Amino acid sequence: MLEVLSHRRYRHLFLAQVTALAGTGLTTVALALLAHDLASGQAGVVLGTALAIKMLAYVGIAPVVGAYASRLPRRTLLVSLDLLRASVVCALPFVTEIWQVYVLIFLLNAASAGFTPVFQATIPDLLQDEGQYTRALSLSRLAYDLENLLSPMAAAALLMVMSFDVLFLLNGLAFLVSAGLVVSVMLPSPKATEDEVPSVWRKVSHGMRIYLKTPRLRGLLALNMVVSAAGAMQIVNTVVYVRSSLGLGAQAVAMAFAAVGGGSMLVALLLPKVLERTRERPLMLAGGVLMTLSLFLGLLAPGFVGLLGLWFLLGAGASLVMTPTGHLLKQSCQPEDRPALFAAQFSLSHGCWLVSYPLAGWFGSQAGLIETFALLGAIALVSTTLAIRVWPSRDPVALEHGHAPVEHSHLHYHDDHHQHEHEGWEGPEPHRHSHHHPRARHRHAFVIDHHHPQWPR
Repeated sequence: MLEVLSHRRYRHLFLAQVTALAGTGLTTVALALLAHDLASGQAGVVLGTALAIKMLAYVGIAPVVGAYASRLPRRTLLVSLDLLRASVVCALPFVTEIWQVYVLIFLLNAASAGFTPVFQATIPDLLQDEGQYTRALSLSRLAYDLENLLSPMAAAALLMVMSFDVLFLLNGLAFLVSAGLVVSVMLPSPKATEDEVPSVWRKVSHGMRIYLKTPRLRGLLALNMVVSAAGAMQIVNTVVYVRSSLGLGAQAVAMAFAAVGGGSMLVALLLPKVLERTRERPLMLAGGVLMTLSLFLGLLAPGFVGLLGLWFLLGAGASLVMTPTGHLLKQSCQPEDRPALFAAQFSLSHGCWLVSYPLAGWFGSQAGLIETFALLGAIALVSTTLAIRVWPSRDPVALEHGHAPVEHSHLHYHDDHHQHEHEGWEGPEPHRHSHHHPRARHRHAFVIDHHHPQWPR
């Protein structure tokens, strides 16, 4: 897995990701403690609301950035967003009111909503070898897992010698280091896109249309709901369960967060070899089952050790779903559509979190934590069952399909669908001119795009 780090540009981007994640992990713990300080017994409600606002920023901003990312210089965009995130997170130690937390959380995550999809869509352009990209996905997942495991442990150690406010400032420093690493490399320019329709809505919804018309991605969307249900229970209610129900301290909260990272990291380490022999579908569905099981085991009202075990299983299940996701998206679109499709995944998956976070916070405060385990477990069970039904068990990459004859004009390269004569005035590729497609029936790797608007039956 580490061999992929010999690629200099990817190595710098990976280190930028790791640095930013490390800082964000400190903020996750600090935000939970800040909510407890500002609202005490209502910390779950404050966290649920703050994280719902975070998801609103993700759902609303990511598709817009994804629609126009192919026209923006990637390095300038990523560095600008890192600097904005650093500025906002450094303001968090100075808040005195709950509404100020909500405003800053929106600004912080509006910047992240622009940063993350563009960052993710850049990696397959740097690593075009399929094996390298698969290892990079597992390495990226491992970075998230190490953040879940090590950042809370580091936070627990730092909290022994400093107040949690300082953790926000350390996160700001991490974003500055991330920006510096991005500046240090040249990033590839995105390919020109087929931009026939000037409508803003068509641009913004382009990735969504590809996503929702692809059966395997509809299954992924259902599994995103499982991840969000399980993750929201863990993120929102860990501090309530550990501090209020079990009567333990801040270090125990950090240890509970770390247990999730431990399960997820173990799976991320094992998964590259497994993916060489197994398709994504059974592994990702197994992750959905594992997360559902962990939520229902919460009905047993476990003690601290039992909670660590449940969170470990939850982290393992989440990693089984999330690690192969980038590969699934890459094989489901044309290269020029990657920013839009990654943005659609970012937005739709966080739409699931937008539902789950308020449920975990508000329902937990009103009905109780055991009842919340039951509700979110039921959502996870229904969603896993739906994923099994909508994602075909036979899901080949290449599909036989037919084309009706058509004559049209659009920006194009001379790929398998554009083998035609030229008169010399058309200019270099990609170029636009009227051309004819005869009736055809053939078989190739199938994705939803300009020439394939519907999935074949």
